[in-house]
Amino acid sequence: MSGASSITATEPYRDVQIRPAVAPDVARVAAIDEAATGEAKPRYWQSLFENFSQARAGCRAFLIAELKGEVVGFICGEVRDFEFGAESCGWVFALTVDPAIRVNSIGTQLFEEICQIFTQAGVRKVRTMIEHDNQLVMAFFRSQGLMVGRFIGMEKNLD
Repeated sequence: MSGASSITATEPYRDVQIRPAVAPDVARVAAIDEAATGEAKPRYWQSLFENFSQARAGCRAFLIAELKGEVVGFICGEVRDFEFGAESCGWVFALTVDPAIRVNSIGTQLFEEICQIFTQAGVRKVRTMIEHDNQLVMAFFRSQGLMVGRFIGMEKNLD
């Protein structure tokens, strides 16, 4: 299913199911991401889904939050070993919930599920990267217990 959600912000969210993504979910993932970011990236999401569908069971996850048969959110991440001299840890690359129904613990449920996968893989830490001025995302991850870590992101424009 693609396009706007038919779920309203006033409905209960106790019945959210978290499950692995399947190919038909990619269009809805791209639509949710576009609603949240204002940028259409369907090829990116298709590529990410294909990469995360490859064998590395227990080390990669692309999970879907589904409510009443409709995809309402997603998270993806993987275990990375010893990057930048750090211990093996779980990395969350993307977490988005349909903007029309945020603040209903769907993001928390997705985050908790991927953390369980990371724990089962034997890692003891989870990391992500956030734009320093994205207060909404920063507040969400802080509410999940994440805090500024020991690494500093650095970048250079190449144009």
